[in-house]
Order: sequence, then C-alpha cells, then structure tokens
Amino acid sequence: MTKKMNVNPNRMELNRLKKRHAVAKRGHKLLKDKQDALIKAFLSRAKEVKKEREEIEAELAECYKSFLLARAQTLPAMLEQALMISGTSINLEVSYKNVMSVLVPEYKATQEGRALNYGLANSPGSLDVALERFSRLIPRLISLSAEEKGLRLMAVEIERTRRRVNALEHVLIPSFKETIGYITMKLDEQERANLSRLMRIKEIVRSH
Repeated sequence: MTKKMNVNPNRMELNRLKKRHAVAKRGHKLLKDKQDALIKAFLSRAKEVKKEREEIEAELAECYKSFLLARAQTLPAMLEQALMISGTSINLEVSYKNVMSVLVPEYKATQEGRALNYGLANSPGSLDVALERFSRLIPRLISLSAEEKGLRLMAVEIERTRRRVNALEHVLIPSFKETIGYITMKLDEQERANLSRLMRIKEIVRSH
C-alpha cells in the first residue's frame, strides 16, 4: 500500500512535490531505458561468451587427452623433469571499456619464450603436442576470464538498476501522486470553506 508523505498541505509544498514528481518520472524513464539497453547488451555478449567457452572447453579436453597420452608414454621422473622449468612467460595488459556505464575489463596476454623447454630426444611427441596446445590456449583462457568478469559486472549493474526502477515505480512515484492528491483535496476543501465563509459574511452584511 502506498504511503502518503507527512507534509503540510499548502500550495508551496504542492508545487515542490509536483516538481519532484516530474523529476522522478524523468529519472524512471532514463533508468528504464538504461536497464533495457543493459539487458540487450548483456544477452548479446552472453551469447558470444557461451560460444567461446564451449570452443575453449572442447579444445581443453583435447589438450588433456594429449597430456594423458604423453604421461602414459613417459616415466614419471622424466615427465617431472621435463615440466620442472617453464620455458615461457606471460605479460598481461589490463584495460577497461565502458559498456553502458559499466567498466568491463579487457585482458591482453602475450607469451615470450618456448613451451618446449626440455630435451626433445628423451620425450615423446605427444608431450610436445600437449604443451603446444596448452600454450596456444592460455591467451584465449585469459581473454575468456575477462569476458565472463564483464558479464558478472553487467549482471550486478542490471540488478542495481532494476531495484532503483522498482523503487521509483512502486514506492516513490506513487507516494508523490498520493501526497499531491491529498494536498490538492485539502486545498480544495479550504477554498470551499473560505468561499462559504465569504458568502455567509455577505448575507450578514446584507441583512443589516
């Protein structure tokens, strides 16, 4: 149930509430437009990210298959020695893009060095294949993490905007309308009462 504001029923208060009511209605429209645009952008990005994730998961499964094959063909000590020292390093650049007032992160990863940092004579070819696949996949994984982080941030902003829209639509704006109606009714009653008093005074004056 809409609650009437506790205000003095006078014309100054009525004019002030009418202005606030107009501002609230404009704000509600802007927030509603923002919410709709955010949802549209979110759904578009979510579709692309879902496709990218499915492709990466499929490629990751192939990477693990190659690695399991390599582990089956290699002695544990030799495999541990081959993987002990990494031959590559990754430089990560972080930037942000404004999407509907949401700062969405963008990660750019560049690799330096070689993934195969061990003697090739004592290692199976399946290990080379597995490590090269993992090496190619890492930048895509990092990029995917940025995309999914962006989606989570957009979802938070959509929820925050939705709460503000609902507060305006179901609480503040109806409260303004209820209070404006109440003050208008009170002012009309006062005007009628004043008019009745004036008419009564005229009748008394005429009778004398």
